Amino acid sequence: MAVIGHYIGGKQVNTAGRTASVFNPATGAQSGEVLLASAATVGEAVAAAKAAFPAWADTPTLTRARIMFKFKNLLDRDIDKLAEAITLEHGKTFEDAKGEVTRGIEVVEFACGIPHLLRGDFTEQVARGVDVFSARHPLGVVAGITPFNFPVMVPMWMFPVALACGNSFVLKPSEKDPTPSLMLAELLAEAGLPKGVFNVVQGDKEAVDTLLTHPDVAAVSFVGSTAIGEYVYKTACAHGKRAQALCGAKNHLVVMPDADLDKTVDALMGAGYGSAGERCMAVSVAVAVGGVGDALMEKLVPKVQALKVGPGMDADSEMGPLVTREHLAKVRGYVDDGVAAGAKLVVDGRDLKLQGYEDGYFLGGCLFDDVTTDMKIYKEEIFGPVLSVVRVPAYEDALRLVNDHEYGNGAAIFTRDGDAARAFDRDAKAGMIGINVPIPVPVAFHSFGGWKRSVFGDRNVYGMEGVGFYTKMKTTTARWPTGIRAGAQFVMPTTGS
Repeated sequence: MAVIGHYIGGKQVNTAGRTASVFNPATGAQSGEVLLASAATVGEAVAAAKAAFPAWADTPTLTRARIMFKFKNLLDRDIDKLAEAITLEHGKTFEDAKGEVTRGIEVVEFACGIPHLLRGDFTEQVARGVDVFSARHPLGVVAGITPFNFPVMVPMWMFPVALACGNSFVLKPSEKDPTPSLMLAELLAEAGLPKGVFNVVQGDKEAVDTLLTHPDVAAVSFVGSTAIGEYVYKTACAHGKRAQALCGAKNHLVVMPDADLDKTVDALMGAGYGSAGERCMAVSVAVAVGGVGDALMEKLVPKVQALKVGPGMDADSEMGPLVTREHLAKVRGYVDDGVAAGAKLVVDGRDLKLQGYEDGYFLGGCLFDDVTTDMKIYKEEIFGPVLSVVRVPAYEDALRLVNDHEYGNGAAIFTRDGDAARAFDRDAKAGMIGINVPIPVPVAFHSFGGWKRSVFGDRNVYGMEGVGFYTKMKTTTARWPTGIRAGAQFVMPTTGS
């Protein structure tokens, strides 16, 4: 059985101590044992990152960019290996896992442009003989605390930008699917990243609390649930750290009466049931406006009933299992609660059994109709393959649902009406808006982030928001009353040295 440890100072470290079991969600069989870092082990990782920081910060931006280019090429080479590792520990389908890696690679591609992205400003002659210029400087040791649902993509929302900006990094991935984090560490080393610049500590709350309170950690990035995110943000800030926490969601997709229903249903299937609904940008509420509800359900129900559920490595599977037995029980509990509250369970996936995978954590697609805003299944993030349909008489009612919900990660509208789409874009209180796009996760040269209780902190991840989060500005005002002029130089000047 695999023992999954830490990566500190350029090598894998297996320190004895507490452990947790890692399972294959498709079979329910234990596949490994992950070591849970103590405060001392986290301290070792932070110390390694601190020691590596000065030389890495002084490394020319071109050199850092070239390492990112090599890392990107290695990710392309090993995309299938990474995707398989994701599938075997998380459960999502192999093709979905490849898509996750691809979206992470896009952030690495963005980080390859760091020499341009870190260019400062210069104003000549603000006074006689006085110039002013500004530059962005790295923070030091920064940390990332990442969730189980995207064990490759979410860390790569963080560390490529942080590293390219000149910081050193400590990653604390989810203990539910820890193997991909070590694979990323090895690929960074192969790309030429110096020892200690990137470190991984497996662990639970003890590791998290150590990172949040450690005096040598300058900033913390987090993605996960709202309850934990709020704790992470408040604790990090209370200890003088820069912090960002991207949290829970309840994403609405508004279906207008003029929407192309075939495309809308396809969008709902992918956005609601892809990755078994274990996405912070999953659509979990479809808002049927006017009289479109019956026509929408007529097309949606047979699609959900025909959803192909199976092990993630099966090429025919459209949806894999949930990540753990405990999470399966939690999601089933939400379905039970929706039935008890009076919602109409049109498609019930609770009794799904797969021959040969009876111990896997499988749940079929579930579809509710006639859901109301006072129900638990409407108010809370389920994080499973459960889609709720809410019917409202008018657009204004749909917009009110989006804006009144405590979460504001993403929202979408499907319509042919440009005026309605423009109004929704301007008025919906969510950080990411889709117009005939169900999961509007921005490309890497924009930024990802929500509103309301979907986020704590004022900086989004990746893109220029990421560059801003992982750097601090220094502005210099200079006057040179005398100067020494150098002699002629006849050697071709070079960059990156």
